[in-house]
Amino acid sequence: MDQIPSKKSQKIWIAVGLGVFLGFSVFTFFYAKGLSYLSTNPEACANCHIMNSQFDSWTKSSHHTVAVCVDCHLPTGFVDKYLAKVENGYRHSIAFTFQNFHEPIQIGKRNSTILQENCIRCHQGLVHAVLSTKEQHRGDVSCVHCHQGVGHGEYVGLGKVSQSRGGP
Repeated sequence: MDQIPSKKSQKIWIAVGLGVFLGFSVFTFFYAKGLSYLSTNPEACANCHIMNSQFDSWTKSSHHTVAVCVDCHLPTGFVDKYLAKVENGYRHSIAFTFQNFHEPIQIGKRNSTILQENCIRCHQGLVHAVLSTKEQHRGDVSCVHCHQGVGHGEYVGLGKVSQSRGGP
C-alpha cells in the first residue's frame, strides 16, 4: 500500500534539497572566485583562462594606465553597472560552462553600445566635432571601427595575435 509522506518527512526532504543546492552554490561561488567580480580589478576578468589574451593585451595597450576593464565595458551608474555585471556573469558562466561561445571572444550588441558610450564619455572633448548629435554617435559611427586596437592592443584570439590581422 502506498504511504503518503508525512508533513515532517516532506519538510526534511525540502531542507535536504535546499541544503544541497545552497552547498553547491556556495562552493561554485568560491571556486569561481565570485567575490572578485564585485571589484574593479582587471585580474577578475582573467579568472577564466579564455580571457588571458585580452588581459595580457590590455596590459600592453595605450589605455592600461588610465582605464580598467569596467571603465570601458560597463555602464557608469551604480545600479546599471551591477545589473550589467549580473547579466554578463550569467551569460559568461553559461557560455564557458557549456563551451558555447565564439572564439575569439566577440562583444555583443548591448555591450558594444556600452563601450561606444564610454569612449565618447571619456573622449568627449576630442570627438565633439565628429559627433555633433546623439543620432550620429548611436548610429553608424563607431569608435572601435578605426581604433580597434586601443583597449587591447593587437587583435587577439586563441591566446595569440591573429594571423589574419597582421600578426606574427
